[in-house]
Amino acid sequence: MRYDDAADAPALRSGSAGRAQQAAERVADLVAAARPGERLGTKEELRTRLGVSVGTFNETLRLLQARGLVAVRPGPGGGLFAAEQSPMVRLGNSVLALDAGTADVAEAIRIRDALDPLLIEDALWHASPADIAGLREHLDVMADAAKASDPVAFVHANWRLHARIAAISPNRLLASLYHGLLEVIETHTLSVLPSADRPLPDYIAERHRLHADLVDALDARDRDRALALIAAHNTGN
Repeated sequence: MRYDDAADAPALRSGSAGRAQQAAERVADLVAAARPGERLGTKEELRTRLGVSVGTFNETLRLLQARGLVAVRPGPGGGLFAAEQSPMVRLGNSVLALDAGTADVAEAIRIRDALDPLLIEDALWHASPADIAGLREHLDVMADAAKASDPVAFVHANWRLHARIAAISPNRLLASLYHGLLEVIETHTLSVLPSADRPLPDYIAERHRLHADLVDALDARDRDRALALIAAHNTGN
């Protein structure tokens, strides 16, 4: 098929970029489930598995390498391998397994923690009954992830809860900044692993209780309790 109309070119490039991004996310899922250094397959094996063209796969590979998710090794036995994970960032009694953005995540968590009390203050003043109901729906998702012993789903649900709290704030600049920080943290996180301090299921159950208590404090407009809980949240993270 020929595309004689030059106006079609941007749309075609956009479609290819979208397919490459989708393919990159599928490979990122494989990396998250693999051991560091584990072989994922040859380029052709992965391209066939993804069902994309050579050009789209090359763009997919560029995206994956830019995120530090895969390593390419030539020769017999070569192919794509799950990249060795960089140093971890602690998340209370668990750790975030990260890609190459470790420093970015550490700074994003630090700034996010500093903004949390401001957003809690805004939520105490401005949360409507509908807002509180929305927060409780996110708590339900966290509870389901905890029951399923799925730490990755739990942490992502946790972040969605905090994003929902941020959305209550009438300060659009503050909310936008907070959402941007969460995106940095989420984008660079490959998985959630236990530390040596405590079993991960115990930690997840405790964190769920803390967030449930926080939402109850917001509902009751209990400022002292809410601020004490967000302080405990951020010191334990």
